[in-house]
Amino acid sequence: MNYFDNDLESVHQQLVNGDITSEELTKQTIDKINSEADDIQAYLSMNDQAIEKAKAIDAAGIDPDNIFSGMPIAIKDNIVTKNMKTTAASKMLENFTSVYDATVVEKLEKAGAVIVGKTNLDEFAMGSSTEKSAFKTTRNPWNLDTVPGGSSGGSAATVSAGEVPVSLGSDTGGSIRQPASFTGVVGLKPTYGRVSRWGLIAFGSSFDQIGPLTNNVKDNAHMLNAIAGHDEHDATSSKKEVPDFTEHIDAGVKGLRIALPKEYLGEGVDPEIKTAIKQAAETYQKLGATVDEVSLPNSKYGVMAYYVLASSEASSNLERFDGVRYGYRADGVKNLEDLYVKTRSTGFGNEVKRRIMLGTFSLSAGSFDRYFKQAAKIRTIILNDFQKVFKDHDLIMGPTTPTTAFKVGTESTDPTEMYTNDTLTIPVNLAGLPGMSLPAGFSKGLPIGMQLIGRPFDESTIYQAGYAFEQNTDFHKEKPQLGGK
Repeated sequence: MNYFDNDLESVHQQLVNGDITSEELTKQTIDKINSEADDIQAYLSMNDQAIEKAKAIDAAGIDPDNIFSGMPIAIKDNIVTKNMKTTAASKMLENFTSVYDATVVEKLEKAGAVIVGKTNLDEFAMGSSTEKSAFKTTRNPWNLDTVPGGSSGGSAATVSAGEVPVSLGSDTGGSIRQPASFTGVVGLKPTYGRVSRWGLIAFGSSFDQIGPLTNNVKDNAHMLNAIAGHDEHDATSSKKEVPDFTEHIDAGVKGLRIALPKEYLGEGVDPEIKTAIKQAAETYQKLGATVDEVSLPNSKYGVMAYYVLASSEASSNLERFDGVRYGYRADGVKNLEDLYVKTRSTGFGNEVKRRIMLGTFSLSAGSFDRYFKQAAKIRTIILNDFQKVFKDHDLIMGPTTPTTAFKVGTESTDPTEMYTNDTLTIPVNLAGLPGMSLPAGFSKGLPIGMQLIGRPFDESTIYQAGYAFEQNTDFHKEKPQLGGK
């Protein structure tokens, strides 16, 4: 099966017609993953029950009304599964198996999806390159010397390489959209509360969202249809009605008002990326949309506010990994305090420890007012900036990242430089808005991503605009010959 030439609807039709069985499709998918495993290193574990699950679906019959019936998919390894290990790419959870499935996993399995494996990530989703994994470094299928982005780098890379049609990632500060941009796929961070976080290992609880990575916009909409909705297990999940995101996806952009913030094309953004976004704006204008220059003056403070707030939440969320209840436990300890110190010192990687320390400091009695409180105020100011723009505009567009994918090892030693990769994506998480990255050009053989940002719970308009752009350009048709060969 060639997932580049077949979207979800065409693969589903072949399954319904009996042109291919779910068992055959799953075997082909796993064979391709295994054949490229040494090059891409996208997976931390494979599902040894996948073939049996596919056989059972074939025996019961493919559901013609359910597009995921018998469909192979991949899941980021910070989303818990009771039949596979969930490591969060950390030594701390190297042998951990959950006693329950995440809500999104339950929904997909109920829809008949076949989970083929768990994908690599930066440890506990803390990173922008998937170099912070405790186990392996995932590579970008467009150029194996470059990173696929992070933290959902494994989920993005496996879709980009054509190994699976769709995957799930998580986005705390850009961790779906940035790797989607680097690997030339479509990645959506839904509105905060649109998708249940039950079963997602928490990093920043007021930022985290699970979302889909796909080869095209419509497949992405199908995936959000399957995972969105209220969940009684998650108090932050919204009770808003979930529309069919594919229903009006082909409505076009005529009459749409799109904002292009001047700050998103400012200092630090690669000139070729600026050109690609300006050309995308012209495409939208030709299709009947209005594109206006606007200002989001406080977005420049987003990174600073985010790393105080998200690290503070992380220091609280990761407190549970103490060597007592589950996960890694250090040997040769003398007492309880020694157990805590040694377990956390050796179980966590440097990036995770750095953020725990930053968060604990920000929450301490002497620093709370000076750092955490100020960062929370900045978050509100950034949200207000977005609300002002959305009074007169339906969407905001801009680049997803300031650069294309960088080489493995070039930024992993400089955390400050690494954090700036998320400059353009972080404000969306601070404001709880939906945002999507889709291919919008190339620079020196590497993909350029365009970000579309919508009003809260208006993913439909994002998909509508993304689909219109995709149908009138050819960027999504370009596919990597593994490693640029």
